[in-house]
Amino acid sequence: MENINMKKFKGVLPPLRAVAVTSSLLGLAGCAVYSDAGPSAVGVIAPTSVATAASMSPQGSVRFQQRADGVFVTGRITGLRPNQEHGFHVHEGADCAGDALGTKGHFNPDAAPHGKHGAAVHHAGDLPALKADGNGVAEIKVLVKKLTVTAGPASVVGKGLIVHRDPDDYTTQPTGNAGPRPGCAVIRLE
Repeated sequence: MENINMKKFKGVLPPLRAVAVTSSLLGLAGCAVYSDAGPSAVGVIAPTSVATAASMSPQGSVRFQQRADGVFVTGRITGLRPNQEHGFHVHEGADCAGDALGTKGHFNPDAAPHGKHGAAVHHAGDLPALKADGNGVAEIKVLVKKLTVTAGPASVVGKGLIVHRDPDDYTTQPTGNAGPRPGCAVIRLE
């Protein structure tokens, strides 16, 4: 067996050690970022009895991930009206039967007026509009600071999630005049 002359590797070892240490630290940093995530919940959107009349068949899933700075909401919805905007809200109730009116009004634990997500004043359940592409598909990716997945008055768990037929006008009280509810989900812990 041949002896290895370590002197040949003398200049290579320090950079290799630096790479190994950096990789380890980056891996730990990634864990630290991920570890600040808390529980998650999901709503599986399905068409309601008014979907056909609305010329829609909304389907998809939306995930609510608790983080230290709020709830990160991500999802993909298909079966929307192509190139249209649709109101999208968390609702108080959890009954998606029929026309989904059993989901009641927008989730509003702070008793705030209806408004646009991100504005100074709005319901906790006011989410950004779904903007469908030419194939009727919309994606959402937003941090929501007024909601939680953990237990408490602002928790989305057990609430309804509604895709409306029309865009939200962000003005009409208390609903934004977004029309019927062709898509509905009940948000449940994962």
